[in-house]
Amino acid sequence: MISDLTPYIPLAAFILGVMFLCLLMIGVSSLLGGKAWGRSKNQPFESGMLPVGSARLRFSVKFYLVAILFVIFEVEALFLMAWAVSVRETGWIGFIGAAIFITILIVGLIYENSVNALDWSPSARQQKANEKGSS
Repeated sequence: MISDLTPYIPLAAFILGVMFLCLLMIGVSSLLGGKAWGRSKNQPFESGMLPVGSARLRFSVKFYLVAILFVIFEVEALFLMAWAVSVRETGWIGFIGAAIFITILIVGLIYENSVNALDWSPSARQQKANEKGSS
């Protein structure tokens, strides 16, 4: 029974060591850390400046849209990098899969452009709306 668990002894030692180190750091910081409380100590600041106004600002949905598009195209780059590394092993099937993947992304980008999801300028939107209305 003990011989079956022998390969796990280094893992158990590592886990115990990490737990001990974490407890040691928490304990030392609580003993040596500052205990002074005061009005100015409890105020948040950034770069030495006191905050002005509320932290709850409303952002336009366009910022979130750009963030989501960035994540989508970053994941695309990640998948294509993984495909490029294993292109010899995957062969033509991997190439066809990557081509389908890129085609779907290009169709999505064309759709986003057609619904003006990437257009931020309000004047251009008004001009296009006026052109559609006059046609």
